[in-house]
Amino acid sequence: MKKKLNNLPLRSGVGIIVLNDKNQVFVGKRIDNPKNFWQMPQGGIDEGESYYKAALRELKEETSIESVELIKEIDKKLTYLLPNYLIGIIWKGKFRGQKQKWFVMRFIGNESEINIKTYKPEFLDWKWINFEELPKIAVNFKINLYKNLKRELTKILN
Repeated sequence: MKKKLNNLPLRSGVGIIVLNDKNQVFVGKRIDNPKNFWQMPQGGIDEGESYYKAALRELKEETSIESVELIKEIDKKLTYLLPNYLIGIIWKGKFRGQKQKWFVMRFIGNESEINIKTYKPEFLDWKWINFEELPKIAVNFKINLYKNLKRELTKILN
């Protein structure tokens, strides 16, 4: 069984680091994992969709945010693997993790634009955090991903 799980592909996805004017990061508390774990908006890519278009679509679908400016596209793709107990449950069992293209964007709208009560809500709550906190708020299997993103943000913001 374990060998079969390891043969599953990685899902292609995008992630969005949304920064406010204080360089704090938008995070949401997932509906399907309401413990004290938070994550940044992320999601899959539709057939024929560019990474950037997917990032803008996912951001709007999850947060209603449209007022953003691109700061940087992170060069390398970053991955995370699901723990074995989630493989076969998430993404209809087709993937063992995600390989994601991440974008850093500046939120230039008014906070009243942010609405997580979307058509298919993914978040229960949202907040702004200091980017140094990213690894502390992530679910266990995304901690290394968030450490990498924190390093990338350190380079961009300093």
